[in-house]
Amino acid sequence: MTFTVKDILKMEVALAFGCTEPVAIALGAAAAASLLPKKEFDTIEIWIDPNIYKNGMAVTIAGSGGMQGLDTASALGACGGDPSKGLEVLAGLNDESIKEANQLLDAGRIKVNLRKESGLYVQTKITAGTDVAESLIVELHDNIVSLKLNEKTVHNSPLVSTTTADGGKHPLAELEAWLIKLTLDDMLDLTDDLDDADLAFLEEGVTHNLALAKHGLKHGTGLGIGKAIDRLLKQKLLVKDMSTSAKKLTSAAADARMGGVNLPAMSSAGSGNHGLTAILPIWAVKDFIDHDRETVLKAIGLSHIITAYIKAHTGRLSAVCGCSIAAGAGATAGITYLMGGDARHMEGAIKNILEDLAGVICDGAKAGCAIKLNTAAGAAVQAALFSLQGVNVQDTDGIIGDSTQKTIQNMGQLSHQGMIETDKTILKIMLEKQMSREKAGNYSKE
Repeated sequence: MTFTVKDILKMEVALAFGCTEPVAIALGAAAAASLLPKKEFDTIEIWIDPNIYKNGMAVTIAGSGGMQGLDTASALGACGGDPSKGLEVLAGLNDESIKEANQLLDAGRIKVNLRKESGLYVQTKITAGTDVAESLIVELHDNIVSLKLNEKTVHNSPLVSTTTADGGKHPLAELEAWLIKLTLDDMLDLTDDLDDADLAFLEEGVTHNLALAKHGLKHGTGLGIGKAIDRLLKQKLLVKDMSTSAKKLTSAAADARMGGVNLPAMSSAGSGNHGLTAILPIWAVKDFIDHDRETVLKAIGLSHIITAYIKAHTGRLSAVCGCSIAAGAGATAGITYLMGGDARHMEGAIKNILEDLAGVICDGAKAGCAIKLNTAAGAAVQAALFSLQGVNVQDTDGIIGDSTQKTIQNMGQLSHQGMIETDKTILKIMLEKQMSREKAGNYSKE
């Protein structure tokens, strides 16, 4: 089956309100709650996979007023989520729904279970009197494959993915199977198919992600990396150049998003932080070179394509930081394209950044992600500039292959096989920290 660039944008680039792991939990709860006649819940129980667990533990939930936690995400989804909005399920949170969620949490009515099996999985079971509602999300953050009320399957619900519910493959799985066969030249050719509607959509993504960056720069939310860089520039302790500008813009957006700001991000390959990394470094670099609107937006389109391509190899969730090795690679290719480089330069840039950042781990979504996005943005600029100057890592180096495809295949093998124990160890450390805090009595959901 052959796909188009429109298919890639439709399936891989979408607005997401808040970090997508707690959002997936909230969506599952909201979908189950929508089956019940009243939102008066006795208990909520969820079962989630290790990576959803890891990425949802410590991140602030957008629109919640600073709340965190897996059980919190479920409570907020059940009490105030709109499942018809997909990844924007929590966009309508208000004081009343937050209050109801807190009451559920304070009463200890929510139980979180960690599955041993890997693979994106969110199962929710809500009991309300004699009624029991259930939902199941698998493979993708918004892929609801089953809804049940009192053990009876709910048919013909617009919330359920009809393809996977009927036992078929999700369209994204087919897209990824097609993507991994492409060459870099093929992906570059796809940018020629971007029409005015596609460019307008890509520009919409810039607008949303810039709004997050501007909020981070103004308010210093989250870890405050972007605002700190801005202060250092004003103090002349840093120099305003391509790299610093890319770091400032990208990390400021991550500060806002990881700080739970009430603004959506344009995501890429299922992650809002990937979307920030895929878009904002390119947007920052454009101010230093001659450019036109179409070329900038095509560069961003190429970045999304390559991000999706790499995620098709490494998997949706893993121990590898996708912002560094997937969106970072997309950004460096886009920057190289924007600066007039050809496929050979882009291949060099991608190899450069993967040699640089392949070992960056994902230890969950949290405020500290802004540091990693800061690093990825700067490395994306550096890798592009090096390649344009003929400075490229050699094919004989480590995991680097003799082509973009082989390098990414090696990265996929590292992600799927080499990092399994790493992922387990990361989660073990995080769970021990959480248990220690709970035991000490200073673990709070607010």
